[in-house]
Amino acid sequence: MPKKPIERARQDEREGKAPSTQAGEFVREEIELIREGAHGARSTKQAIAIGLSKARRAGVKLPPPKKGTIPEKTREKAKHDLEKAQEGGAKPTLRRRSQATLKTLKREALPTGTTGPSGGAMAANFVARLKAEATVRLG
Repeated sequence: MPKKPIERARQDEREGKAPSTQAGEFVREEIELIREGAHGARSTKQAIAIGLSKARRAGVKLPPPKKGTIPEKTREKAKHDLEKAQEGGAKPTLRRRSQATLKTLKREALPTGTTGPSGGAMAANFVARLKAEATVRLG
């Protein structure tokens, strides 16, 4: 079974690697999720931002960006993520929120050509597969 990003990041920390390298494990995971279509993000920049946020919340000692390099709101978010890590990590995702995300992904990713005699069955199979993947991720 593949290692989780937090485990790989901790391994990098033990090896004395930089915090940006440790955070790279989270970014890599986010990019994979986007490629699989299991994510609402659409661009690489979004994947990087989400990955860095997750890394900070998981306890990677990644400092917020320097003032003037990015919008102030983003810096504040990075500081907030670091504070959350010190408080004990992120709260689990609410069921209502995950259901809304799943609904949106279904609507956006429904394959074309779902009309016709077998179209309904094809759409149903697609939705069932999405649900199964979501339950595995939400654990």
